[in-house]
Amino acid sequence: MILTINGGSSSIKFSLFNESLEEKLKGKIDRIGMGDSLLTYTGQKNKFPVKAVDLKEATDSLIDWLEKQKIFGQVRAIGHRIVHGMERNKPAIIDAELIAALKDIIQYDPDHLPEEVELIEAFRAHLPGLPQVACFDTAFHAGLPRIAQLLPIPRRFDEAGIRRYGFHGLSYAYLMGKLTEIAGTKAAKGRIILAHLGSGASLAAVKEGKSIDTSMGFTPVGGIMMGSRPGDLDPGTAWFMIQKEKLSAAQFNDLINHQSGLIGVSETSSDIQDLLKNEQTDKRAAEAVGLFCYQVKKWIGAFAAALGGVDTLVFSGGIGENAPIVRARICEGLGFLGIALDPQRNAQSAPLISPDTGAVPVRVMHTNEALMIAKSVTTVLKLGGS
Repeated sequence: MILTINGGSSSIKFSLFNESLEEKLKGKIDRIGMGDSLLTYTGQKNKFPVKAVDLKEATDSLIDWLEKQKIFGQVRAIGHRIVHGMERNKPAIIDAELIAALKDIIQYDPDHLPEEVELIEAFRAHLPGLPQVACFDTAFHAGLPRIAQLLPIPRRFDEAGIRRYGFHGLSYAYLMGKLTEIAGTKAAKGRIILAHLGSGASLAAVKEGKSIDTSMGFTPVGGIMMGSRPGDLDPGTAWFMIQKEKLSAAQFNDLINHQSGLIGVSETSSDIQDLLKNEQTDKRAAEAVGLFCYQVKKWIGAFAAALGGVDTLVFSGGIGENAPIVRARICEGLGFLGIALDPQRNAQSAPLISPDTGAVPVRVMHTNEALMIAKSVTTVLKLGGS
């Protein structure tokens, strides 16, 4: 068995896969630090409160529960999702040297890396005999063309590692593998736009199976607006907000990571389903949804230009998979690119939501980052996965 861990400051998601990469158990601890944390596993009915005043206590609770599960005795390795890996282009076995390297780059991703390192160290302390593997979200974009990596700032910052890295790579790698299965190698080698739309959201332009551009940049804050992140901002707004409200660096980081995006514009919710319910009666909700759809539409147009056209468009993520009205609004007016939706298929969130006669197949695909982590572990450790 392989245990996969996808953790953050407020939740830990986990899955157990067998040697054939079949998921046998999955669950999560959420609302860490909020006083009402729950451990939910393999179905919403299986849940109970756990002690999780902070990430350490949540991790201790999770490991204690896992060790009581009969299936856990078969675990031979652990895989972790690591959001930021800098230039690393493949998963790596976790050792003291890698942990030290991750700690050295915490300043590049202070919103994810501290918790990810803490999780790694907690599992090493509790289960020292199990090998662990780091799977980097940035790896999928490691081969971005230099011109797509560069940011238009003084070169000394580029030399310090400030450039476009891109994220959601585990999701994109899974989607590309699934697209190959569904549509064939030729289609997967075409000009593809992948839209991973969830509370965190980004797009990627893929050609010949490789990422050539992506919306997120130096950090996961950039690109399109998200649940609580603004996406790309005029840098002048940062200076103005900092001056106007006398914000510290930490306060500004909190503002752009947790107070912006859908929650910032709507002032009510970061969940687009909530906003869709209220958009008829709340102008702020309507504007938040409208801005999100408009920005995704613009990025699709931009990536079509970068690719020289588009052969396939894929929607994934919580919003991309489950919000037909959002997909319809995004695709409206994109007929000049050959993008059109079949209303009935879209309403049903069918695997193919474009008409059979459509020039560009538009697909809805469920992503599976946990499976990609498990696959990476089997590859790195040369285990018997399929």
